Amino acid sequence: MILVTGGAGFIGANFVLDWLTAASEAVLNVDKLTYAGNLGTLKSVQSDPKHIFARADICDRAAIDVLLSQHKPRAILHFAAESHVDRSIHGPAEFVQTNVVGTFTLLEAALAYWKTLPGADQMAFRFLHVSTDEVFGSLSANDAPFSETTPYAPNSPYSATKAASDHLVRAYGHTYGLPVVTTNCSNNYGPYQFPEKLIPLVIGNALSGKPLPVYGDGQNIRDWLYVGDHCAAIREVLARGRPGETYNVGGWNEKTNLDVVHAVCDLLDRLKAKASGSYRDQITFVADRPGHDRRYAIDARKLERELGWKPAETFETGIDKTVRWYLDNPAWVDEVASGEYRKWVEANYAQRV
Repeated sequence: MILVTGGAGFIGANFVLDWLTAASEAVLNVDKLTYAGNLGTLKSVQSDPKHIFARADICDRAAIDVLLSQHKPRAILHFAAESHVDRSIHGPAEFVQTNVVGTFTLLEAALAYWKTLPGADQMAFRFLHVSTDEVFGSLSANDAPFSETTPYAPNSPYSATKAASDHLVRAYGHTYGLPVVTTNCSNNYGPYQFPEKLIPLVIGNALSGKPLPVYGDGQNIRDWLYVGDHCAAIREVLARGRPGETYNVGGWNEKTNLDVVHAVCDLLDRLKAKASGSYRDQITFVADRPGHDRRYAIDARKLERELGWKPAETFETGIDKTVRWYLDNPAWVDEVASGEYRKWVEANYAQRV
């Protein structure tokens, strides 16, 4: 059995669904079910005996200790995190609590559990920490992409807390010998993404006839990684990644935010055309986010060289799959768009007009 934290969130749930389809091994799915955690995503595995769900907070050491003792996982995959930059600007305390204190608590529990394992099981155990490229800061137009040796320079409360968690994971490997591995990924997109993020926000607003808000001049660049490719990379790192190493996971798809919005609009024009005009007509430029990083780019050659992984999707194939999924699953979107979410979106974007 493996233990997955944050397995009802976007990337975690995709990983759980992917794992249960591809592997015979059970998953203990631990999630606090905050606003971004949605059990509806996991309906298809609700009756699968290989999927065991436990509602618990990673900051609750006693609860984590009990789960580890009862289920004895061979690995912990740590997805759980507060992950939205704008939310971290408005309320950084929750990010410090979940991303820093939560990771520390989980590491303490994992270390205590790992020490109880027999020698061979200790050698095979892994603590795989899923992190972000945002810990490296911002690139200029001509800078080389982030590598695993790029110095950390986080610029938002979110990325600072993820950087802190990365350092804690590394320290527990170096000081205590806990077999840790870290992945730093670029911007994920795909099915089941919470609708505060750019692509699902644009899809939802476009279909509702609302403005499509684009920060600043829309020229901020991100490397876009299809979530299914990310899940495949994590499986490879879990299976063959070397303890103590970090691996960058990227899609080799640098796009400006405006390019991404245009691509979504053009697909919607083709797949669900408006009565008149284009969805591009709804694009509205709004005040930029404070300290908005200009460019991220990932050099994922180490992962390809050492473990043979490279993304299967181009941006064009991945965004086509994504838009089609949202069009085909309006019930999921309606269910996840709670009153709390709608109030937050209204407050965040109203002040940028």
